[in-house]
Amino acid sequence: MLFITKPQWLLVFFLSFHVFVFSQNPNTNLNLDKKNLALSGYDLIEYYNNKAIKGNSKHESIHEGARYHFKSLKNKLLFEKNPLKYTPQYGGWCAYAMGYNGEKVSVNPESFSIENDKLYLFYKTFFNDTKSKWNKNTAELKNNAEENWNKLLNSPKNENKY
Repeated sequence: MLFITKPQWLLVFFLSFHVFVFSQNPNTNLNLDKKNLALSGYDLIEYYNNKAIKGNSKHESIHEGARYHFKSLKNKLLFEKNPLKYTPQYGGWCAYAMGYNGEKVSVNPESFSIENDKLYLFYKTFFNDTKSKWNKNTAELKNNAEENWNKLLNSPKNENKY
């Protein structure tokens, strides 16, 4: 009969948990849900038409481990021709938070801006609108965000990732 001691159970638990958690999202730099869906299913292309519109799972494309939904086959094909043109800055995390303190903060997919053909997303609740804060000091926050994002991408924790 096989007996497992308490320390062995803990080891098995933590190893199992580690495998489960890290198999869910291979690219932790991207803001994805548990099923690797980006932007809560909003259509990336429509942001460039100044609209926040949910996509459809039947028009799905996968890029760097992230699942993107589009409202039409046309939008999906446009994205697939040049995904880097359309993917959001800072992995889809809040641009303001990345510029303010370098933290990865979730976003409200309906709070966005397009600046120089780049998509920036923001955290927004009834009491806190980070897009308005971003707009008051865009240049400095954008410089800080670029610096913080590059540090995050080049940190030792991010080795061997996408």
